[in-house]
Amino acid sequence: MKYALIGCGRIATNHIKAALNNGLVIVAVCDPDESHMEQLLKKHGLHTDIGIERYTDYKEMLEECGPDLVSIATESGVHACIAIDCIRKGVHVIIEKPMAMNLADAKRIIQMSAEHRVKVAVCHQNRFNRAVQAMRRALEAGRFGKLSHGSVHVRWNRDRSYYDQALWRGTWEQDGGALMNQCIHGIDLLRWMLGDEIEEVYGVIKRQFHHYLEVEDVGMAVIRFKNGAVATVEGTTNVYPQNLEESLCLFGETGTVKLGGKSVNNIDVWEFSDSSKEDEKARGLQEATNNVYGNGHTSLFADMVDAIETDRAPYVDACAGKRALELVLAIYKSSREKAPVKLPLEDYGTTECRHLF
Repeated sequence: MKYALIGCGRIATNHIKAALNNGLVIVAVCDPDESHMEQLLKKHGLHTDIGIERYTDYKEMLEECGPDLVSIATESGVHACIAIDCIRKGVHVIIEKPMAMNLADAKRIIQMSAEHRVKVAVCHQNRFNRAVQAMRRALEAGRFGKLSHGSVHVRWNRDRSYYDQALWRGTWEQDGGALMNQCIHGIDLLRWMLGDEIEEVYGVIKRQFHHYLEVEDVGMAVIRFKNGAVATVEGTTNVYPQNLEESLCLFGETGTVKLGGKSVNNIDVWEFSDSSKEDEKARGLQEATNNVYGNGHTSLFADMVDAIETDRAPYVDACAGKRALELVLAIYKSSREKAPVKLPLEDYGTTECRHLF
């Protein structure tokens, strides 16, 4: 399967590694900055591969290389327009989170992918973590009983040097803040585990320390699900002096699980009223990872390849990406309006939060 990468920045190395791990034929990389392409290829020993073309214009790349699968790892603000251009060409797409900056673009991606019979996956790769998969299996087996509540905490650090790496970071148009950029993975997991269907969201976002940004550096929310469960969200880039944790908790009538580590890659608590063969393996599970992105990109790519070959929906499809985006936007909207917000949202986007701070 012919693969191409659009965007060669911070997260791109995970995409190249995943492509290599899945035996994809890398035919091209694309970035407006040629040095980014060369640095990325050199890092993976691919800089001397004459079969990999370099492009600064992704539209030219699509025309000339004819890839079967493209992944998009650019600044967030152009994810949607690039995805739509790929879909028009009949190219399957993996989109880094968030899939778009507004719900109208997310809906358009879903509609067009159906019309053109193209597969779209969104990079919520933590769904493939061993700890997350164990929690999901227990949930689907009914081991939690009736769900009471859940929570996600993303307590990370991002200092000025991080934002200075790229001008688009920390802007409403191209990025969003701590909830959209850093916490959206945890928000995706929380919504997925608690039943997806949300009644109401009340959120507050603030810019406490990063006064050189347009966006929030801390966000809190309370969520009421239609199945009666409630949940809380805490996402921040204000933790001193370095990343502390990303944790996900689920509390039911007959079960309690807490996932921890820097990217929900460990099982900290695993308690159920019944017993299962999985319990011994689950308690104390720790999946080694050397960064906050975890190890899930390889599994997400593998699933996407299988989805294309067997003509099924990807495990994390565009609809899943839209649900995570919608919840972040609902928190933004609630904070801006200082009132609870009902779901589903008809439309909303990050640019409606301009001049909020």
